Amino acid sequence: MRFDEIQAATLESILRWRRDVRHFRRDPVDEALLDRLAEAMELAPSVGNARPWRVIRVEDPGLRAAVRADFQRCDQAAAADYAGEQAAAYRALKLAGLDAAPVQLAVFAHIDPAAGHGLGRRTMPETLRQSTAMAIHTLWLAARAANLGMGMVSILDPGAMERLFAVPEDWAFTAYLCLGHAEWDDDTPLLHRAGWQENASTRWEVR
Repeated sequence: MRFDEIQAATLESILRWRRDVRHFRRDPVDEALLDRLAEAMELAPSVGNARPWRVIRVEDPGLRAAVRADFQRCDQAAAADYAGEQAAAYRALKLAGLDAAPVQLAVFAHIDPAAGHGLGRRTMPETLRQSTAMAIHTLWLAARAANLGMGMVSILDPGAMERLFAVPEDWAFTAYLCLGHAEWDDDTPLLHRAGWQENASTRWEVR
């Protein structure tokens, strides 16, 4: 299939306007839309077609509270790494949408699945985690195209998350995702607005 200029421009817009959303409205997300997003995630590439991502939709209030508590503990520890103006800037950042996001997903990578029969990962087993990351990015773009916001909560203890969700030993915690309707539309990334860091060039190096 060949894409025309309009389709190519649409993809560029989705890539350009994807945001790591932290501010959510509490309104529920339509279940049919969530089904379509799950289907879109299934379109992600994966090493040997192993499809190692495992997703838990977190609805239980006790589990959500436990995730929030672990975030707060890890956040306090992370804040101690900064000093002076940077410490104040860190404390001012909103780093999670856990309080309002109506949909929350715990994502794990199956680090030794039977699927794929080991193809492509003998010397690089980390490709299973990379495949899971690509599935997350696919979901992120699909959510943005559906005018939903998504944010990743990375200030969590992976071991604590694996114990909390009582997952098999060969599931590795990869990400905790908040999903829902963004509280507002803003073309300025949060870290840029806070003055934390601007984009750095990542041009391809030629050798």
